[in-house]
Amino acid sequence: MNQAEVIAKLQTIFDTIFLEPVVLTPAISAKDVPEWDSLTHISLMVSVEKAFGVRFRVGEVENAKNVGEFADLIIKRKLEP
Repeated sequence: MNQAEVIAKLQTIFDTIFLEPVVLTPAISAKDVPEWDSLTHISLMVSVEKAFGVRFRVGEVENAKNVGEFADLIIKRKLEP
């Protein structure tokens, strides 16, 4: 699974969580999406963990500066034994 494939799958998750359409690119971040608040973030993380079958460590997601880095984190989690 590469970054583009992860972002495509993330797009489907974003489409179900956000009311206003969000077009994901590697550079987009929470500050670029007015609707992306702390409660939406929690829903997003739960949906991502379920969809990809991964679990994130405390503080790990906050270190990702944008969707591209978040996608790379998902890939890293998927590769772990």
